Amino acid sequence: MADRMEPAKGETPGDTLLDANNRFLFKMFRRYYRSFRPEMPDRFTRKEFGFIPFGKTMQRHMAFTSQDDLKIFMASKVPAHSYYSTSYYRYPSKPVMEDKEWMGAELIFDLDADHLAGADEMTYAEMMVQIRKEMIALCDDYLFSDLGFSEDQVHICFSGGRGYHAHIRSNDIFTLGTHERRELVDYISCTGLNLDWVFPEKPYVASARERGDGTTVSNVHTYRLIPSEEEGGWKRKMRRALAEICKDIEESDPKTIKKKYPSVKSSNPTLAKMSDHLRKCEKDMFQRNSMADLTSTEQEILMKCAADAAPLMSSEVDKPVTPDIKRLIRLPGSLHGKTGLRVSHITRQQLTDYDPLQYAVPDVYTDDPVKVTMRKDMDLDILGEHLVLKGETEVPEYAAPFLIGRKYADWGWASERSGRLFG
Repeated sequence: MADRMEPAKGETPGDTLLDANNRFLFKMFRRYYRSFRPEMPDRFTRKEFGFIPFGKTMQRHMAFTSQDDLKIFMASKVPAHSYYSTSYYRYPSKPVMEDKEWMGAELIFDLDADHLAGADEMTYAEMMVQIRKEMIALCDDYLFSDLGFSEDQVHICFSGGRGYHAHIRSNDIFTLGTHERRELVDYISCTGLNLDWVFPEKPYVASARERGDGTTVSNVHTYRLIPSEEEGGWKRKMRRALAEICKDIEESDPKTIKKKYPSVKSSNPTLAKMSDHLRKCEKDMFQRNSMADLTSTEQEILMKCAADAAPLMSSEVDKPVTPDIKRLIRLPGSLHGKTGLRVSHITRQQLTDYDPLQYAVPDVYTDDPVKVTMRKDMDLDILGEHLVLKGETEVPEYAAPFLIGRKYADWGWASERSGRLFG
């Protein structure tokens, strides 16, 4: 008989029947949840929990008073997706949000591979390498550096899917509102960065002459200042970017410069002349923190390059997530219904070379062969094995939930599929 979820009130048993793929995933998840111990969120009795069972919609506004209660629930219900609130509530299980009485919230940053340029053309492994680089930059360049959080305040989590979460727990941030959290997102994503603030203009008198009536007419020019080495935040980042821009102009041909910095429309002779000039004055320019030795045209070119460079140093966080103080986020230790991988806490050191297909595969998955029919040919590296997958094939059980959850394959062989998996 086919496995099914317990029907919710108002549902008929037929509403909860699962197809062969989801029955297989349900079987794997059930085995996992019968043996696991939940990782309890910080102050979990103040947290709301939510779950998406296989074949159903979100069930939320739940609360648990002990680890055993949560374990029993998950082992019996076998959710495809499990979540908890980033917020702390006085009454987390009340169904009306206003009645829960919000007490504060963790600060969350979410990075997902679907925001990567060209993600549709990448393999899963390629996406995860790139999003890992983004998460490292978020932690090192912003959370630990600019924002000053310590490693024990920043809790990094592999989402189980295609990204990472950073949970920040600090008394300084728990009561921040939506507006303040959005400002942090704007800072990290380079939204609204004013280059005139970073490189302010300073007027100087280039020449002066006295009129016959005794008044003086001054010829006032301006030049831009460069942030000093002691500056922090975006001023420090842009000083470093400016040094890289100068190096590019000095060492690259005009065509390459225009390709890297598309806002630059100057003629090739102008860029060639500027290249020669920068070689002579760049060192002094950064020692004096001033562009006074450059022409107005050269300064304008540098500002256009800076405008192109700044967004590339930003972090592509999921902007709606951080300001949302009533957000549900994936529960560490649970399984992701679209990959079969474990939502996993990791340290900053582990993040450096973290590969979910090596480290987030549950131990309860065996290497017993499972028949699958590939939807497309592909190679897969998982748990140290390189699999070449085509058509109707057998894979180790530990690879099957990922292939089926990601819709790379269907359970069973199409040539002999009966529609029944077990029972």
